[in-house]
Amino acid sequence: MNEPTWAEILCAAVGQSALESGCAPADFFRQEHVVVRSRADMGARKYLELPFALDLTSYGNNVVASADEAIIPVAKAYLRGRRTEACFETPALHELDALLAPFGLRTFFQAEYFLPDPAAMRGRPCAYPTRVLTRECFPELYLPQWSNALCAARKENDVLCVGAYDGDMLIGLAGCSADCERMWQIGIDVLPAYRKKGIAAALVSRLAAETFSRGKIPFYCAAWSNLASKNTALACGFRPAWVQLTAKPVASSV
Repeated sequence: MNEPTWAEILCAAVGQSALESGCAPADFFRQEHVVVRSRADMGARKYLELPFALDLTSYGNNVVASADEAIIPVAKAYLRGRRTEACFETPALHELDALLAPFGLRTFFQAEYFLPDPAAMRGRPCAYPTRVLTRECFPELYLPQWSNALCAARKENDVLCVGAYDGDMLIGLAGCSADCERMWQIGIDVLPAYRKKGIAAALVSRLAAETFSRGKIPFYCAAWSNLASKNTALACGFRPAWVQLTAKPVASSV
């Protein structure tokens, strides 16, 4: 199977975001912000809690706000006249929290997502042997040191890993979760003593290639403050694609 082009990959991601936000794909490319009512959809990423109370998603052009009907006026008031990038920054976020407080909500999840650019993707060398691991290998790996690569709370979604070894010791692990039909999310962990040796980039790049070979699109998520994780994505040929901010009830976000 031929790898998709960047345009095809971006189109798939935008389509997934549109499904989750309850909007049209074209809404992410409008000049003005868009506010829609959130709704549940069986095709959404499996870890998302839909319908959203409030979610802000941007592919860089504008913001699409997907909101509970009661929160739609809040979303419109917050977005009105505000630059796209400012919607995801303080002090504006403090204003949003103040608007959400009467509803028992506050901003919670905030992340940047990366997609693979086939023109920039390349294998990265590793000083240690690596090998592909499938589901039968996972049960003994649900440990704190591998919590980004594998998710104990959603084991059914974990589908593929690539590990690096120093002798018989696992020192790095990249894992894929089948979060939705077309796209698998990559997470990476490396033991502290082995970091800054290129292991993370080597594992992520190989896992991305393995994911493509299975007809799926890999994607990568990092907190804005996690520079090491973002540098790993960039080194492997991933490109920043979208940002997302989600509000949750105060009682469930403490």
